[in-house]
Amino acid sequence: MLPLLGSANPTKVEDTVSSLSKRLSLISCLFTAAFASSALAHAPSGALFTTVADGSEVNANIYASKDLVYLDGGPGPGAPQGAAGLDDDTYVFQVTEPSGRTLLSQDPAKCRQFVVSGGIITAVVVTGCQHLTGIDVDHNAVTVQLMPYADTPNPGGEYKAWVVRLGDFLQGCAALGVANGLNVVDCGRGNGNFHGFIPRHTKTDNFKVGQTNNLEIDTQFIEFGTGQLLDGIQLTWTDTLGSTNTKYSYMGQGFSSHFAHVEAVEAGVHGITISDQPGCKVVRFWCYDTGHFCSPDLLGAGTIDVTIKQNDPVWTKRLYVYCSTTP
Repeated sequence: MLPLLGSANPTKVEDTVSSLSKRLSLISCLFTAAFASSALAHAPSGALFTTVADGSEVNANIYASKDLVYLDGGPGPGAPQGAAGLDDDTYVFQVTEPSGRTLLSQDPAKCRQFVVSGGIITAVVVTGCQHLTGIDVDHNAVTVQLMPYADTPNPGGEYKAWVVRLGDFLQGCAALGVANGLNVVDCGRGNGNFHGFIPRHTKTDNFKVGQTNNLEIDTQFIEFGTGQLLDGIQLTWTDTLGSTNTKYSYMGQGFSSHFAHVEAVEAGVHGITISDQPGCKVVRFWCYDTGHFCSPDLLGAGTIDVTIKQNDPVWTKRLYVYCSTTP
């Protein structure tokens, strides 16, 4: 409480007012930082996917060598015309092994920045150490090479690519005690914070390199009543760390069979979420695995958790959705 001005020592009054002013200033700064954090802190929309330099699809996300792997961002394979891409912003990316514990990217984060405009990657941020780029044949978007990154310690040759908005990355690094995460290779790791990337703020995609097998989750959309297979229907995949990505059903290069593919998945529990959307009001959603149902049926939109075991003998988990195509 402030003393009465008429009876107080003027010096003490000035000190008290100064102290109170500093406290109010600190509270204001903390409020501003918290507001800015909440405004930034959410996963971007659209999809992230790995590809080769020209944006062509790679069967099962398995690449012959590490240098062949590029990032692409936009509507994603099989997306219908007009589907949303990544939110316009500047992003940072990283490569880890599937658990996210070990950072495999080897250059400072400032070298791993790209710009999204109009829902597609349009440029890398020029820093003198920026990554090589290519051009996506589908959307004329820029693709970004992931190299340099170290070999994964994962015995299955599996990697995880991440993207996050620059603002969220800097806040994630600050939470780990790093004032400017762009100047370092690794901001470290804390509870739910993987080198400055907080899963719920990110998008991820898995890929494999070398001679290896694939584990995947495939979802097929079927028109209820006619049995017609539906393409261009969206799902949200939540990986074992809580990061998300968007996938669409489509007929690809002869191996896709009108499925939405989540490729190269790691061991653990993955969430597949189907929402009502144009072309598909969900009637029934279920999982079927090697002759038995692997989850309770959902009579409507929702999420099914799919468990992937280490060295799982069943290489693909199948999910099916009955859709009503009339409003």
